[in-house]
Amino acid sequence: MNHPQPTQRIVVGIDGSDAAINAAKWAIPEAVSRNIPLRLVQAVPEWLAEGRGDAGREREYAETSLRAADAAVQAVGEPVKVECNIVPGSPENALIKESEAAAMVCIGSVGIGRMARKVLGSTADAVAQTAHCPVAILRTDRDATAYTGSDSGSEWIAVVVDESPGNDAVLEHGFREAQLRAAPILAMGAWRWGFGEIPYSQLDDRLGPWVARYPDIHVMPAAARRGAADFLAHTEEHIALAVVGGADADKVARMVGPTGQHLSGRTGCSVLVVRE
Repeated sequence: MNHPQPTQRIVVGIDGSDAAINAAKWAIPEAVSRNIPLRLVQAVPEWLAEGRGDAGREREYAETSLRAADAAVQAVGEPVKVECNIVPGSPENALIKESEAAAMVCIGSVGIGRMARKVLGSTADAVAQTAHCPVAILRTDRDATAYTGSDSGSEWIAVVVDESPGNDAVLEHGFREAQLRAAPILAMGAWRWGFGEIPYSQLDDRLGPWVARYPDIHVMPAAARRGAADFLAHTEEHIALAVVGGADADKVARMVGPTGQHLSGRTGCSVLVVRE
């Protein structure tokens, strides 16, 4: 039986969008499998928390957003405890603070726009690079069933495999996600010159202990010589989730993909950034 850790939660950023609600649905199995609460948080400006300005209208919107997300989670029918909280600060600062005591932070995204990333930065991009726990950025502009585990068998969990420090944590989360989502693993063997380089002949040895631990998960090796972001941009495979290490956190925007559909027909994928 799983025993909850007193301070841990699966945290989901809520902002009133369908993407945020889909991220909350995706996070349900994460909380249930760990036997810990699902914490839905809506960030509001500091001035609202201090009672200045049109605080009543802003707070009403935040409360409405949280109620809608809570209702969507409850409608799934899983035995998960839900906490709803309004927290002060910008979305990125609030979620980074929440990450200090979280098992995972989940953020919904329909794509990271070029101008948003260049001029203002995006919440997903900022949290992925700065959070204190694993961060899942859920690309939810497709059918939401692909993210809740009910229709994930035809899509891969792509996992970075190399010999860099921290890769065992990436593999652990990758295989755990594959088991949780009933999905196969696409093992992205990352060939890099110098630090972190792993010859293709050693890929099976690197994966061996994990395959033995999860014998029911289908694993297919793939060469990702130029790194995960480049591989994901060109692969013909359907990727539901890419699991990468902190070294790839600055490439999240590229992996999640742009808003809308790219000329190539690709729309990006969800990304889980894992830190030890």
